[in-house]
Amino acid sequence: MAEGFTLFLLSGMLMCGLLLHTVSQHGANVDKPSKKPNFIIILADDIGWGDLDANQPEEKANNTPYLNLLAEQGQRLTDFHSPASTCSPSRAAILTGRYGLRNGVTHNFAVGSVAGLPLSEVTLPQLLQKAGYYTAMIGKWHLGHNGPYGPINRGFDYYLGIPYSNDMGCTDLPGYNLPQCPACDSSGPQVIRLKRSVHGGCYSKVGLPLIENSSIVEQPLDLWTLTEQYKSTATRIIRNARYNTRGQPYLLYIALAHMHVPLAPPLPPEVSAAGRRPDDSKVYTASLREMDSLVGAVKSASDDTDKDNTLIWFTGDNGPWEQKCQFAGSVGPFMGKWQTSRGGGSAKQTTWEGGHRVPTVAYWPGRIPANTSSSSLLSGMDIFPTLLSLAGVTPPSDRRYDGIDATNILLHGEQTGHEFLFHPNSGAAGTFGDLQTVRTGKHKAFYITGAAEACGGATRRQQLHDPPLVFDLERDKPEETPLEVETPEYQTVVEKITRRRETLLWDIATDKSVSTADYSTDASAAPCCDPRQAVCRCHTQR
Repeated sequence: MAEGFTLFLLSGMLMCGLLLHTVSQHGANVDKPSKKPNFIIILADDIGWGDLDANQPEEKANNTPYLNLLAEQGQRLTDFHSPASTCSPSRAAILTGRYGLRNGVTHNFAVGSVAGLPLSEVTLPQLLQKAGYYTAMIGKWHLGHNGPYGPINRGFDYYLGIPYSNDMGCTDLPGYNLPQCPACDSSGPQVIRLKRSVHGGCYSKVGLPLIENSSIVEQPLDLWTLTEQYKSTATRIIRNARYNTRGQPYLLYIALAHMHVPLAPPLPPEVSAAGRRPDDSKVYTASLREMDSLVGAVKSASDDTDKDNTLIWFTGDNGPWEQKCQFAGSVGPFMGKWQTSRGGGSAKQTTWEGGHRVPTVAYWPGRIPANTSSSSLLSGMDIFPTLLSLAGVTPPSDRRYDGIDATNILLHGEQTGHEFLFHPNSGAAGTFGDLQTVRTGKHKAFYITGAAEACGGATRRQQLHDPPLVFDLERDKPEETPLEVETPEYQTVVEKITRRRETLLWDIATDKSVSTADYSTDASAAPCCDPRQAVCRCHTQR
C-alpha cells in the first residue's frame, strides 16, 4: 500500500512538472504584433455576473451600454472566474499568476496591516516595467500600503487611489451602505482606533485616504467626486501615451471602487435640488451606469489614440456582497440554491459560482474577433501569463505558476481553457486559501461548503463532504441538486478530480518558491496625513 502511494505521488509530481511548474504554453507560436501592445486592465469590485447586460439579454436592461459595446466589438468570456472570492487574495493572484497558497495572500489585509503581498513575489507590472513599459495604476490596491508594499514599490510608475476597500475609512458625506454609516467623527483630534464602531461595522475615527504615488493628497476623500477623478486621470494617461517621445507601450491597471459599498452615484438633478437622496432601489442601478460610463470614457480615449494596438480587459475581483441586499449585484442564474436552501448567502466569500464567476470582456480591434464569446474555463490568474506572452516577456523561471496563457483563446477562437481550476476558501468556510472546490469541464466538486452572511443576516457553518458534492453546471447552473454518488458519472468525475487535487496540493507542499504573508497589524500603520487633526484630516492641491 505504502509503495503504491509513493508511486502515485511520484507520478503526480511528474505530471505537475509538465503542467504546473511553468506557465502553460496555450499561446505559443502565436504571431506577435510588430510593436509591443498597450494593456488596459479594468477590475470591478464586488460585481455580479448578471450585472453585465450582455450576459442576460433576456432581461432587456440598459445599464451597461458601453460594456455591451465592448462585448459587441470584442469577446465575452462567459466562464471566467476571479482567483478568489474576496479582495486581497483575488488581486494578489491576478498580479502574480499564482494561487494564494503559493503567493501567501489568503485573506484580506487591514487598515492597520504592517505588510502586504510578500516582497518575494514578482508582479506583472514589475516585469512589464523592466521590459520598457510605462506602468500606471488607478484605484483600489489592497495588497499592503506601508513602505515597500505600496503600488509604487511593486512595479507602478504612477499611482492614484485608495489603499484598500472604500468602506475601510469614514467620509464626511457617506455613500449608500447597509447599515448606513455615519459621517466622520470630527469633534477633535482622536487616538487612531482601528476597530469598527457599533454602527454595523463602520469606521468613524480614521478618514478614507486618497493617495497619489506615495503621498496622501486627501483625507477623508470625497466619495462623490472619486469616479470623475479616476476617469480624468485614466483618460489623461491614455492620451499622454500618444506624445511619449520614447514610444513606450503602457500598462494601465484600473481597480474601480464600483460596485463595492458605499455606493456614491451621481444624484439626479431633481433629487439634488430638493436636498434629498434617490430611492434606495435605484442606487445600485445608478452606480452600475456610472461605472459603465467610466469604461466608456476609457474605451473612447483608447480608440482615439492607439486603438489597433491596445488590449482592454474588463473583469471583476469577486461576486456580489449579498449581505448588502439592495446595494448588491446580480449573480444571474448562479444562485447556489443548494446552499441558500439551507441558510446563508452563496456569493462573495464563498466558492459557489456566484462568488467567483464574474462578467468578463476582452477588446482589441483587429486582433480579437468582434462579437464573439468563449466558454473556455478561465481565471483572473491567466491575465499574468497572457499579457507577458503578448509583450514577449518571459516570467521568472524560479517559481511555479497556476495561470495559463489564453492568447489563442482571445485571438484565434480556441476553446482550450483550464482542464482543472481550483477555488480557494476566502472567508466563509474552512482555512483561508484551502483549495477545497474544483472545476473540470462542466463538473464542480465541493469538499467543503459554507455560506456567507445573506441579506437579512442568515448564515450557516461550514460542512465537510466526504465523498464530495458534485454538480453538473451544464444542466444545473443554480447548483441545486448534486449528482447521485452511485452513478458512473459521479464516480468518474470524483476519481479524476481527487487525483488532480492531491497532485496539486503535493506540488504546493514541495514548492520552494511559496511565500508567506505577514498579517500582523498595528495602529501606527494606518494611513494618516496629520494625526493632530480629527480623522487625520488634510487636503493637498493636486
